[in-house]
Amino acid sequence: MEKTYAALGGADKDIGNQELEELFLTALSKAQADINCSGKVIILPPDITRFHSRAGFFTEIAAKRLDDKLGAVLPALGTHTPMTNTEISRMFGTTPKEKFLVHDWRNGVTELGRLQEDFVEKVTEGKVKYDWPVQVNKLLKKEGPDGGNFSLALSIGQVVPHEVAGMANHGKNIFVGTGGKEAIDKSHFAGAAYGMEKIMGRADTPVRALFDEGLKRFSSFLPPILWVLTVIGARQDGSLAVRGLFIGFGRECFEKAAALSREINVNLMNEPVNKAVVYLEPEEYRTTWLGNKAIYRTRMAIADGGELLILAPALERFGEDMGVDALIRKHGYRPGKEIIEKTKTDTELACNLSAAAHLIHGSSEGRFTVRYCPGERLSRKEIESVGFQWGGLKEQMSRYDIKTLSPGWNTVSGERVFYVPNPALGLWAEKSKF
Repeated sequence: MEKTYAALGGADKDIGNQELEELFLTALSKAQADINCSGKVIILPPDITRFHSRAGFFTEIAAKRLDDKLGAVLPALGTHTPMTNTEISRMFGTTPKEKFLVHDWRNGVTELGRLQEDFVEKVTEGKVKYDWPVQVNKLLKKEGPDGGNFSLALSIGQVVPHEVAGMANHGKNIFVGTGGKEAIDKSHFAGAAYGMEKIMGRADTPVRALFDEGLKRFSSFLPPILWVLTVIGARQDGSLAVRGLFIGFGRECFEKAAALSREINVNLMNEPVNKAVVYLEPEEYRTTWLGNKAIYRTRMAIADGGELLILAPALERFGEDMGVDALIRKHGYRPGKEIIEKTKTDTELACNLSAAAHLIHGSSEGRFTVRYCPGERLSRKEIESVGFQWGGLKEQMSRYDIKTLSPGWNTVSGERVFYVPNPALGLWAEKSKF
């Protein structure tokens, strides 16, 4: 089914809460009527790492409207750490906590089918050669002993440049956010092998082709999915505004959201950056698994021989998953060719391809310096052991005061630096590299 109920957006839009609520509730009512939705509804929002998506706002509204028809809220964790009660309250407000379930990416999934090896090889232009499992959380399968038998799924989230899929959300929220280990491993490695710099900020990519094909072939096994997609941009004062809201069944709403995101979230620059300073908010970034967005989203803007300084006050480990954390400590962030070769000889790494992809993504390929400045939970020895340079947090935050820096270009004691207050909100690239 292809139908769009809301498509409001523009580079200068600043959609207020009342209008967002009205658009959403109108779209939800029309969608329920169109599919004759009489049963329970499951909501699939992102977790706390996408706090700024406004998904919490829409989830809370939906929960109130649905009332006893709300079957479950399943944050699309992927491989991320489960949310705490404090995080749930902060993001989702009054949404009943007893409705929240935890996605188990290792044991809580079912396979709907597989995309053949020749299809995967073709869409990745020969970069990988394996089949791909179409996996989702067991609750999403309409039939079967573990299925939730939901009449509708609300997939809520933000469309923004992404290092694996090109643009975040839509099918990614289902097949990665509620997917299983093999699907996550293989999709991430396919993107890394293909080259993240050819993927980020683009709606049509090899990994997106996997998600689209999965939906095309196997959506009959799932409840109808109503996509609720936001596009977020920064105001001149650095605060965030909802620039777009797109709601519908099918792919059209994603295409419209991705086009707007490319317009406002991809920042093309006339010159390279010799020194970039990125701040990682403590509430969102406690691992390099997430914090390395600082590397992904700025790498096409940084000059050869330049430096990326990452201020990470809450950094406490490398991986969200402790098994992945161990692999990062073992292999470190190394150039892509080196990691790809390691997957051919190291069985453990070969069985954890999403970790291998992450190691590739986190390397500057020797082109620029990555200097991490953690708090007291990670030592200098640990930071340097995985291939990064270390910086003293107190010293660097004294020099680069985030309270006085403005997003973009700044001059600090005669030094010209480019400041990014939250790397998750965009992509920065020199024009010649995009």
